[in-house]
Amino acid sequence: MNAAIIIPVYNHEQRIAGVIRQTLALGLPVFVVDDGSTDRTAEIIKAIEGITVLHHCVNQGKGAAILTGFAAAVKKKCDLAITIDGDGQHTPEDAGVLLSAAADGKRCLVVGRRRGMEGGGNVPWTSRFGRKFSNFWVRVSGGPAIEDSQSGFRLYPLPEAMQLGVRARRYQFEVEILVKARQHGIEIIEVPVQVVYQVKGERVSHFRPWVDFCRNSTTFSRLIFARIFRMFRP
Repeated sequence: MNAAIIIPVYNHEQRIAGVIRQTLALGLPVFVVDDGSTDRTAEIIKAIEGITVLHHCVNQGKGAAILTGFAAAVKKKCDLAITIDGDGQHTPEDAGVLLSAAADGKRCLVVGRRRGMEGGGNVPWTSRFGRKFSNFWVRVSGGPAIEDSQSGFRLYPLPEAMQLGVRARRYQFEVEILVKARQHGIEIIEVPVQVVYQVKGERVSHFRPWVDFCRNSTTFSRLIFARIFRMFRP
């Protein structure tokens, strides 16, 4: 397996250096996609050796950043891409768990199911609610029945993932691609991974509950109508 790590990042100056250094320890190619950051993120990642930095002049969304990373990884002859969020919530060494699920050349999409997300600790209510909301509507849209459809710690088969016709370019990309992958017969596997949530006030999240709720609703409505159309198409 020829895998690469893709880290989409937007205004994560507090955590991104640590995330990158932990990721480099895996010994895999690392692509960091700066999605138009306006803080010191660009300056910080530019100073780190051993990574490939890709840059969006303006913020285009997490999905757009992931696709930019996919394209760069394919150019480097990589056939698998592992995505890791830049906010420090993932433990990069868990990438081995994702890779093990795709052993023996299996062309599957592997989702890291974050343990301890059910409640308590430093897990914000928006994350708990958002995950349940997303899990339900992913199934209704024709996607897989999984427990953590919002996890950004994943392994994607390349170039298959780039050919699914996913339209969303922001957070909704990660739920739409699950639906599209299932429609195209790509096996989707969940494996348990660790999650680290910083105490309130330290974690940086760009998820906006009401704005992204509306965007999620629009995406799911589109996917559901498309599913209904396919069901009744002669």
